[in-house]
Amino acid sequence: MRIFFLFAVFCTSFLQTKAQNDIDVLLSAGVEDAKRFANDYLAPGTNGAMYSMNANWFNSAKVKPLGGFEISIIANASLINDEDKMFNLNTSDYNNVQFVSGPSTQNVASVLGKNDPSIFVEVEYDDPIFGSQTAEFELPQGIGEDSYNLIPSAAVQAAVGLGSGIEVKARYFPKIDTDEVTFNMYGAGLQLEFTEWLPADKLWPVALSGIVAYSHLDGSYNLTESSGIEGENQRLENNTNTWLFQLAVSTKLPVFNLYGGLGYITGKSESDLLGNYRVTNGILTSQTITDPFSVSSDVSSLRGTVGFKLKLGFFRLNGEYHISEFDAFSVGVNFGFR
Repeated sequence: MRIFFLFAVFCTSFLQTKAQNDIDVLLSAGVEDAKRFANDYLAPGTNGAMYSMNANWFNSAKVKPLGGFEISIIANASLINDEDKMFNLNTSDYNNVQFVSGPSTQNVASVLGKNDPSIFVEVEYDDPIFGSQTAEFELPQGIGEDSYNLIPSAAVQAAVGLGSGIEVKARYFPKIDTDEVTFNMYGAGLQLEFTEWLPADKLWPVALSGIVAYSHLDGSYNLTESSGIEGENQRLENNTNTWLFQLAVSTKLPVFNLYGGLGYITGKSESDLLGNYRVTNGILTSQTITDPFSVSSDVSSLRGTVGFKLKLGFFRLNGEYHISEFDAFSVGVNFGFR
């Protein structure tokens, strides 16, 4: 069960990083600038999570017979590339943000990276008494080396055969619910074995099937205590939904089998900065911004899969690797009947 603890820690630190590195402080530059920065900053992390949470939906193209079942403990991880740790910030795309030093276009840390050394920007705002004023802020850091170049996910998964080449699946990650963080993940899938419907299917050396799977992830982090801006009910909420469409093929041997396939992942992750934020303009004035912005990122790409499955009676073990926009790998410990 250690993987569930590691996943919970990662999810918590992922949300905390967004909060404690002052994304909301950029509201001083205006909602439009803060939204632009947040979108570029968060997208690599949310995109990588969508690939991670879609691994290990199948470990064979051969579906279970009527009444057959399998319970799996699954550990997934997508791989973070160097380009995912940074993004290009061009201040000409912003209304009120300039770098304190260096050129107007620089690579800065995403939520998966780290600025070393720290990078500072100068934010311009209008004071009703003193006119145009500036303030200096450090750009948010990401999780950097703490990520170990992985975006993990985990789940308990159940699969049941319904007969006639049909198998249904469901997965779930135990809910995290604390005063600061809530997190929830679940999904469901359907697998249809085409070779089951063909004449003399027992003579085929391989099985061929199709899988459709839906995954949902949502989380919330309370920002009120850690925010750099005064306010109430401040929080960051995320809602992620993905679909996987996969063709799978596998051998049909008693003990050791190879499997693989070609799939298509599509998904959308939405992050909302919610609550009241009192942005100070100079010494004497401030404005309250309610529910400042929502940002989103989308994924849509093909995915190739190769894997193996070892079956020793009731106990099974599988491992797989995926090649896509974010490469991913997964291992599963499975307990099944038939």
